[in-house]
Amino acid sequence: MTSAAPEAILSARGLTKEFFGFKAVNSVDLDITEHTIHALIGPNGAGKTTVFNLLTKFLTPSSGTITFRGRDITRVKPADVARMGLVRSFQISAVFPHLTVLDNVRVALQRKESLATQFWRSNRLLDRLNDEAHRLIDAVGLSAYAEIEAAELPYGRKRALEIATTLALDPPVLLFDEPMAGMGVEDISRIAALIKRIAKGRTVVMVEHNLNVVADLCDRVTVLARGEILAEGDYDAVSNDRRVREAYMGTEDA
Repeated sequence: MTSAAPEAILSARGLTKEFFGFKAVNSVDLDITEHTIHALIGPNGAGKTTVFNLLTKFLTPSSGTITFRGRDITRVKPADVARMGLVRSFQISAVFPHLTVLDNVRVALQRKESLATQFWRSNRLLDRLNDEAHRLIDAVGLSAYAEIEAAELPYGRKRALEIATTLALDPPVLLFDEPMAGMGVEDISRIAALIKRIAKGRTVVMVEHNLNVVADLCDRVTVLARGEILAEGDYDAVSNDRRVREAYMGTEDA
């Protein structure tokens, strides 16, 4: 008896986006399997960021459909999709530079608990969020920085804080747009390890240029070129695909 195929939590069918007659994304079919880390990669101009913005509802497709947990979300607003559990990191997770790490995470938890606009709530009631806030801060390796203002954090630590405020919403699906951009080697290793750790029990979708990160981190890779899917599979399979090697020829890590 064969086991059932893993279930897709996020899917697209015939996903197309035109800008003034130019098809940036052309009839893309995509399935994101639950509890995996799935990367969208491709050379510059491949359409991966456009696909990402379509999936996170920051762009409306010209045609095609997007489903999340079997529900058609093609015309659903980004904020409503986020409330459903499809959360784009660095989108909802606003970081306030002059609040401490602890207070930033408490603000995010207040949003989850519908306390964000209830200004009359006592500090004692809000203090009950402290244990959960410290748990999240510890999960992203920021315990030593809990009382430090966000503005004072090194760049990689700020990214970790943004991830913590996103985790405060307890989303089943996290989407990262180039989470390693602008980082040094040490920060890249730290954030990659963090993403791997928080992905347990969650689904992660990420656009990423650093192919070493993709190789080490991702279960499945979709390669885009000229707005269409060029190849899909695990990293070893796509990296050995002749078409993929040609598409990346002359780029870093080709």
